[in-house]
Amino acid sequence: MPRRIRRAAVLGSGVMGSGIAAHLAGMGVETLLLDILPPEPTPEELARGIGRADPRHRNRFAIANLQRTLHARPPLFFDPDDAALVTPGNFEDHLHSLARCDWVVEAVTENLEIKRKLFARVDAVRGERTIVTSNTSGLKIAEMVAGRSESFVRHFFVTHFFNPVRYMRLLELVAGEGTDRPVFDAFARFGSDVLGKGIVYGKDTPNFVANRIGTYGMLYTLHAMVREGFSVEEIDALFGPVSGRPKSAIFRTADLVGLDTLVHVANNCYENLPGDEEREVFRLPDFLREMVQRGWLGQKTKGGFYKKEGDQILALDLRTMEYRPQQKVRADSIGAARGIEQPGPRIRALVHGQDRLARLAWEVTARVAAYSARRLGEIADDVVNIDNAMRWGFAWELGPFETWDAIGVQESLSRMSDEGIAVPDVVPRMLERGATGFYGGTAGRPTFFDLSRESYRDVPEDPRAVRLPALADAQQVVKQNAGSTLYDLGDGVLLLAFHTKMNAVDSDVIAMLDQSVALAEEEGWTGLVLGNDHKEAFSAGANLFAVLMAIQQGAWGELEKMISSFQHATLRLRYSDVPVVAAPAGLALGGGAEMVMGADAVRAHAELYMGLVEFGVGLIPGGGGTLAMLERCLANVPDDPGFDVMPFVRRAFEVIGMAKVSVGAEEARRLGLLRPTDGVTLNRDLLLHDAKQTVLGLARAGYRRPRPLKLRLPGPSGAATIRWFADNMRQGKQITDHEYLMASKLGWVLCGGETSPRVKVSQQQILDLEREAFLSLCGEKKSQERMQHMLQHGKPLRN
Repeated sequence: MPRRIRRAAVLGSGVMGSGIAAHLAGMGVETLLLDILPPEPTPEELARGIGRADPRHRNRFAIANLQRTLHARPPLFFDPDDAALVTPGNFEDHLHSLARCDWVVEAVTENLEIKRKLFARVDAVRGERTIVTSNTSGLKIAEMVAGRSESFVRHFFVTHFFNPVRYMRLLELVAGEGTDRPVFDAFARFGSDVLGKGIVYGKDTPNFVANRIGTYGMLYTLHAMVREGFSVEEIDALFGPVSGRPKSAIFRTADLVGLDTLVHVANNCYENLPGDEEREVFRLPDFLREMVQRGWLGQKTKGGFYKKEGDQILALDLRTMEYRPQQKVRADSIGAARGIEQPGPRIRALVHGQDRLARLAWEVTARVAAYSARRLGEIADDVVNIDNAMRWGFAWELGPFETWDAIGVQESLSRMSDEGIAVPDVVPRMLERGATGFYGGTAGRPTFFDLSRESYRDVPEDPRAVRLPALADAQQVVKQNAGSTLYDLGDGVLLLAFHTKMNAVDSDVIAMLDQSVALAEEEGWTGLVLGNDHKEAFSAGANLFAVLMAIQQGAWGELEKMISSFQHATLRLRYSDVPVVAAPAGLALGGGAEMVMGADAVRAHAELYMGLVEFGVGLIPGGGGTLAMLERCLANVPDDPGFDVMPFVRRAFEVIGMAKVSVGAEEARRLGLLRPTDGVTLNRDLLLHDAKQTVLGLARAGYRRPRPLKLRLPGPSGAATIRWFADNMRQGKQITDHEYLMASKLGWVLCGGETSPRVKVSQQQILDLEREAFLSLCGEKKSQERMQHMLQHGKPLRN
């Protein structure tokens, strides 16, 4: 394998190919995006003077697909500027360039003969060490490489990405019989460390791991649905978050992926699995065939199992094949399970319910678990790979074997037997050997039962990964309270993790922020990391309920004390004697963003959704967010009273006043929420490790806390400019009267209050202005209405 993958080529510029190219470009990899040569120029091209020999015509397919990917929502590029690293081309003119590529990935149509012909051409031009992989979803490797050179075969294997490539963590790797193992293993490290993917090792079988199990589960559910007369809404209510599946559940997922894709995968299983004991499950239900014939393919055709008409989303009635208004689903089993936070107990409660929906949940869960067990050794070597495939590829909270453990392996076997569900002998033998489930060990050293060896083995883990349960198991807890825990990360570095609901900022979190810095300074620690392993949120913001309760009780003194304490805590992070690095992933909103911005440096996960969103609840930032935003926007302006800082202040105003939230860490950088020097990690498992290394690097470089911030701000004249700008928006009905009031108060804070560019404003003055404006808005009835609405409905109110 090449020492590093610097140049790559993607063959096929469709949805998957262009998504792979966008992901590679985000990693700084120069990427060729090639496709077939178009037919004759279109009339539109000819009208623009674009003839047959023009590269704009010859590269038309790749250019158009690259542009579509560049403008996709949600974005597929981490940063739009990354598109400059992708060069569109065609197979006739540019295939010779593959000789300079370290990696070539094929993503053309799923047709064996087309792939074989293309690989023959690639074999003739590739470099001796060039890796060639296929993104096939299940064609046999031996058939794809038949007739190829020995070097080609050694450097060939399957890299099966999931769509959309940026957001789906799973990457299935499948080696052929002739694949060079060191090359394969080195690429797996590249896939994990650089591409940020979760690697699953599959076997060379149709649809590999995730699609084999996921398609079986989906098709079994569809057949059961027809048999028992369930509606589309009932199935999605049952197989959504309540059963540990994503919000898109069964049918919204099918609409998103495309029914044609689902049909292709199912047909591939049915046609190529003649020996599968449950082959008939993969036979398409009649209603699905009819939907495809009618062109109802889901979101891409504006109609599938759901269809939007005006503001209403209709559901398909499978009995009449007509769309109708959605029907609410109510069931005791779903209601009882929904209130359980942890997925294992929630699923257990659901499948042991007594109503018809609970019985279907049990039936599907049991069938998928038993089918997965029967596929061990055929599609993957162990339960870990299958569980990871379903969690990373289908966004299940628990894989099938983790789910089986949760519902109880021993107690479920007799029920499965009574219902005629075939369980492989190795499962009861596992219990006979004293095992209680597929997983065991401790938080610090988790194990899984290897059914081939019939004994427990350590779960494979990257030694760099940091898991909070493992730290607790190793007695690395330094200090804790009800809302947060301080851990010893090793090498003199502390880790402060929050564990309130959605890691919301409350008095316990604020207190621990201050205490952690004090302890690090006083006891000689090297530095501090702020981070956690919550899958959704670094911190979703302040505890809004506590703020509203204080307002309603008239506890203004307590509220001011809480805001002042939070400001002090974020300021102390910035000016501590030791380096503080924030490691945010997922949501970092409001107070969460303020904690991130208070750190000396940030090591963010690529999927960071960060913003100062207080405007949505009728407030402005109250934990130093205005100060932090000014620091970033004014970082490089001249210290000159005559320099006009207003454009930079206005940028800070727009980010806060429009409650902008980044879609990814790179967009957070573009918004100014992250600094140009802040780092990004793609592999979520390595985020805390990378943050720790950032702390150690700052310490080794001779960290010194920054000087207190003093800014030249425009004062009343700048605030008047912002009021004029906001009033124009109010006159144009773009904002409400209350939003004008909020904008005016925010402008007053960002412009420094009663000052002028001739004098510098201290950071404490800005914090005092921020706190005063925050508290005054808390007293406004319309702000209180916004807070109440957010707590009740989970979305902003415009009033």
